[in-house]
Amino acid sequence: MKDFRNQATTATVVPGRATPRGKYPHIKRAGDFLFVSGTSSRRADNSVAGASSDEPGVLTMDIREQTRAVIENIRSILESEKAGLEDVVEVCTYLVDMGDFKGYNEVYAEYFDFSGPARTTVAVHQLPHPHLRVEIKAVAYRPLTGSE
Repeated sequence: MKDFRNQATTATVVPGRATPRGKYPHIKRAGDFLFVSGTSSRRADNSVAGASSDEPGVLTMDIREQTRAVIENIRSILESEKAGLEDVVEVCTYLVDMGDFKGYNEVYAEYFDFSGPARTTVAVHQLPHPHLRVEIKAVAYRPLTGSE
């Protein structure tokens, strides 16, 4: 059995990303594995991609835009560890409404195919902001090279 105690373990809050809403990192490396904390479409300025309101204040939330923003945020977080979406081996997605599953799934398929990560999708009562419709956490496998 491999002993992970002597391998690199780091936790990083990635500059330029939305600040975590608690005491946790965006990404944690444990040896060759990268664990990306639950990620939303929240931007660094705390606005939410895929959520907008018109002049009278009618709110529109676009699951496709939010899903795309979430996956792009994960990509950016992985890049901080010299990894990419191709290194993702598992994702767990949280949807506020399973009625959004079709739109989420369509955008997901723009990034991943049957050779991509194992996946679980579950419905949740709510996420940490009322404008969020989707959150994804991911596990990636990116072996350390000798220079890291």
